[in-house]
Amino acid sequence: MKNPSFQQQVTFLYTRDLEKSQAFYHDVLGLPMVLDQGTCRIYQVCPNGFIGLCQKPDAHQDPQGIIFTMVTDDVDGWYARLQEHHIPVEKPPALNPKYNIHHLFVRDPNGYLVEIQRFLDPAWPKPIPA
Repeated sequence: MKNPSFQQQVTFLYTRDLEKSQAFYHDVLGLPMVLDQGTCRIYQVCPNGFIGLCQKPDAHQDPQGIIFTMVTDDVDGWYARLQEHHIPVEKPPALNPKYNIHHLFVRDPNGYLVEIQRFLDPAWPKPIPA
């Protein structure tokens, strides 16, 4: 029997402050909100990839072990945008030769590590047009 396919992907993260999260993901990163469920808001990252932010008063203040990565051809452009919005960058754009990527790190208002990266390896699959 063939595996059934997936058509979309959503990553859900908890937040203590949904409005601060919206300010980062919508206002700074420019991700459109596609669904407001009251205590959860879902934003579109790319044609079939989404991030959901859910209000949880006891969410971890310094979550460890989670990296939310978004892939782009313009890491330096995103760095400039983050600087324009006065967002502290944990690690400015740099080449990581071990993984053959160009990337930066920033923390969202909830303490989650957000990576913006470009794969330099030509074996990485190109995005499929929506």
